[in-house]
Amino acid sequence: MIEKLFRNDVSLRRYRKFKKQKRSVISFWLLMICVFFSFTAEIWSNSKPLYLSFGGRSYFPVFVFYHPSELGINDRMTMDYRGLELKSGEFAFWPINRWDPFESNKLVAKYPSPPAHENIFGTDDRGRDIFARLLYGFRYSFIYAVIVWMLTVTFAISIGGVMGYSGGWVDLIGQRAIEVLSTIPILFLLIILVSIFDPTLWMLIVLTSSFSWIGLSYYVRGEFLKNRKMDFVEAARSIGGKPARLIFKHILPNSLIPVITFSPFIISSQILGLAALDYLGFGLRPPTPSWGELLNQAQKTFTIAWWLAVFPGAALIITLNLFTFVGDGVRNAVDPKKG
Repeated sequence: MIEKLFRNDVSLRRYRKFKKQKRSVISFWLLMICVFFSFTAEIWSNSKPLYLSFGGRSYFPVFVFYHPSELGINDRMTMDYRGLELKSGEFAFWPINRWDPFESNKLVAKYPSPPAHENIFGTDDRGRDIFARLLYGFRYSFIYAVIVWMLTVTFAISIGGVMGYSGGWVDLIGQRAIEVLSTIPILFLLIILVSIFDPTLWMLIVLTSSFSWIGLSYYVRGEFLKNRKMDFVEAARSIGGKPARLIFKHILPNSLIPVITFSPFIISSQILGLAALDYLGFGLRPPTPSWGELLNQAQKTFTIAWWLAVFPGAALIITLNLFTFVGDGVRNAVDPKKG
């Protein structure tokens, strides 16, 4: 069924080549499973029950906010579902992990606390469940990396494509400008800008995307320079093809190999980049769940809280390796020299 989505023999052949690489296919599906669980994290890890039968009525606290007065409780402003006394016939269906990423476990003797039945990965230095913060944190990392990748590809194709197709003075001036931009230490610039402004997820996305397109634009420019002189483009030009048609119908589709090849590696590098910023304290502001922030805690308390280093570090290593394996498969699939 998936093969019917491909409209030409080249795309179908590349898909079949990718499918033959079991390691890459397994890595892809493992990533999709991680994405699914992270984007539905409220179902799997939350301090609210999925379903509550109370007072003869049905409630869905994970999906709907209920004021305590709606449950007949008038002596509090916030609802504590764990402390709710259930009578005979009343029950609650809880998520697998009964913690959200912001709640502290007040039942443990000290923070951070080691892995236990209540907190399978332990807690951080504020008593928050590490498993919940890893699960929710992947969502922020993935959203950040994918949007930065989309903007990076858009900028690289637009700028590199214009230079490659135009050539001449446009290409010369454009390349000199890009060479100047490429000398800027991007990480230090990001740290400076973030220290001036209050960083948000979207601000980090915009700042990172403003510079991450530079390297990819070289490859796009080279493909456009090569393909604009190909016979099929010259033939289309000779019968009156407009520049827009030449670019979008003939040159661009045949210049996407480097974009497709580098895409998994760009996404993985952005996940690592956000973790690095969070580790240094210049990323997402607390209490946003963050892998880098957990690693920062691990650096401070490693001798007494090994779990703060092991579990976030393992999550980061596994994720980056999965993207690398997928990238290897994509690269081999689009490489015409490999059958």
